[in-house]
Amino acid sequence: MVILPAFAERTEAQTYPSKPVHVIVPFAPGGNTDLIARLVGQWLSDHLGQPFIIENRPGGGTNVGTEAVIRAPADGYTLLSVHPPSAINATLYEKLRFNFTRDIAPIAGIMRAPFVMVVNPSVPAASVPEFIAYARANPNRINMASAGIGSGPHVAGELFKMMAGVSIVHVPYRGTGPALTDLLGGQVQVYFDAIPTSIQYIRSGQLRALAVTSASRSEALPELPTVGDFLPGFEASFWGGFGAPKSTPLQIVESLNTEINACLGDPKIKARLAEFGGTTMAGSPADFGSLIIEETAKWGKVVKYAGIKPE
Repeated sequence: MVILPAFAERTEAQTYPSKPVHVIVPFAPGGNTDLIARLVGQWLSDHLGQPFIIENRPGGGTNVGTEAVIRAPADGYTLLSVHPPSAINATLYEKLRFNFTRDIAPIAGIMRAPFVMVVNPSVPAASVPEFIAYARANPNRINMASAGIGSGPHVAGELFKMMAGVSIVHVPYRGTGPALTDLLGGQVQVYFDAIPTSIQYIRSGQLRALAVTSASRSEALPELPTVGDFLPGFEASFWGGFGAPKSTPLQIVESLNTEINACLGDPKIKARLAEFGGTTMAGSPADFGSLIIEETAKWGKVVKYAGIKPE
């Protein structure tokens, strides 16, 4: 009697996937998170013989899509596209109806990419130390854009404020587009942006890049130092991967992990992810789970320190 469920689980894993797999992206279509999920989903579709269907379910700061996956059957046919809000929201929202690190089984990381600290050219600072000095001399007179309250750019900026000891006014926008528009126009002075959306303005001189936010330099902007060169220990980045409901059979999780790692080894996939300013993040389910736990703890401290509240 005891071995029958285990046998059934092994059989199911061996035939997986035997029908379409749905990947829930808790963001609107068209952004980097959506495009990355579609890129990997298409590779999995081509190599596993079943369609991996991307479903966009935005809302509640990604909580709507996340909860839909948590409540789905744990059979490997409903997956979640996981990104920094999954870690940030654990502290940002006081009354979530789930615990992300408990209720989602990590499958695999996909990529990690730094933000780039960009300023309007009117700001009299050509380096991070000069910017810090300018901000300290002008408390609450510099406006910092973000893509929304609790977004990656927002918490990256709050981490900078906390570690640099500066007072800067946060101005949230509904997405990167309007934030960049006002940065270019001078209504706000600094923004921690994804590299792909800022790089054209950096190269044209419309924005000045001061540093990247990763632990090491970015291949996309190799001439730039890191913020951590001046504020030791500073690191903030966009990252992404896939997860599943917590009780999904281990064999299915491991099978998907193997396939995603193979996907990340494909030169075409690597090149495409590099266009997003990122590097691949191959590893085990435990590796991805450790990242989620570390990010949850780090951003929890920042959210509490800055007193960030959801919209």
